[in-house]
Amino acid sequence: MQITAEMVKQLRERTGVGPMDCKKALQEFDGDMEKAANFLREKGLAKAVKKAGRAANEGVIQGYMHHNGRIGVMVEVNCETDFVANTDAFKTFAKDVALHIANLAPRYIKREEVPQSVIDEETEMQRRRAIEEGKPENVAQKVAEGRMGKFYEEIVLLEQPFIRDDKVTIEDLRKQVVAEVGENVVIRRFSRFELGEQGDEVAEEE
Repeated sequence: MQITAEMVKQLRERTGVGPMDCKKALQEFDGDMEKAANFLREKGLAKAVKKAGRAANEGVIQGYMHHNGRIGVMVEVNCETDFVANTDAFKTFAKDVALHIANLAPRYIKREEVPQSVIDEETEMQRRRAIEEGKPENVAQKVAEGRMGKFYEEIVLLEQPFIRDDKVTIEDLRKQVVAEVGENVVIRRFSRFELGEQGDEVAEEE
């Protein structure tokens, strides 16, 4: 099957992968867009895992101000080289993350940063809720633990559905950028300020 430039363009828009890799994937799967896209996502995920431990000391500090001036965000997003820091893909990711933080107000970057006291308090609240709903004591704890995923989704940046596309999380988006730029990409820390409230700063451990 002939692979057209339009097919390559469509696959690039779906996956964020370079044109040569898109063309090769389409050729390998005889033009099947779904199979090619799934293949590239899996390949990108594997690359992201390999790059996760690499030092990322370049990048940008990206700001965002809500149109009414009541919410402001500063976020540090890192990569490995100043070359990648200047690419459109990396800059767009940093801007998207700042916009997302302004609107979704996460409290932590990753699940491991959530204090145990916060986890215990929420788990106990969910356990009591399950009991009030009529669940037996021996079942209520399991129900509570099962509901914690939704809790993390509400407060942990990397687990939140992206505000522009709720089919992907911020972590999914980060991995897509890693696959596209070929370097480790890390959301290091952020501060979110809302008029009349105290902003919280969050730092990611390396």
